[in-house]
Amino acid sequence: MGNLLTIEQSYVKQTPHFEVGDTIAVHNIVREGDKKRIQIFKGIVLAIKGDGLGRTFTVRKISNGIGVEKIFPLHSPNISKIEVLKSGKVRSSKIYYMRKRVGKKALKVSEGEMYSEELTQEEPVAENDEPANDQQEAIEDSKADDKA
Repeated sequence: MGNLLTIEQSYVKQTPHFEVGDTIAVHNIVREGDKKRIQIFKGIVLAIKGDGLGRTFTVRKISNGIGVEKIFPLHSPNISKIEVLKSGKVRSSKIYYMRKRVGKKALKVSEGEMYSEELTQEEPVAENDEPANDQQEAIEDSKADDKA
């Protein structure tokens, strides 16, 4: 068993950390005859399965109004690069319910940790009594004007 693990380690590639719900771009090497080119497949990760060299992930995108899914082996030599474009936050490990969505909802997953810091930053509010005093003075002035 130990020999098998050492052989597998030589084929394992370093890949960025991504999870189900993230939007990624997979740079796939396509061979046509003697020529090679890189084709980019951008979409949402629906599922991650397996372990070790057999680990695969499913990516779904909408192309011309039609849903397209591809299953990529994670450690394939045909994948030149994986980019994480957006981090999504989901509660389940397989989000096959995205297949039933239509329109813009088919492309949206609630945003996760990567973008939550930008959305939740608020300016600190100074706590002092001056605004309340200004309001009280304005009320007293208006009452004084009404009596006069």
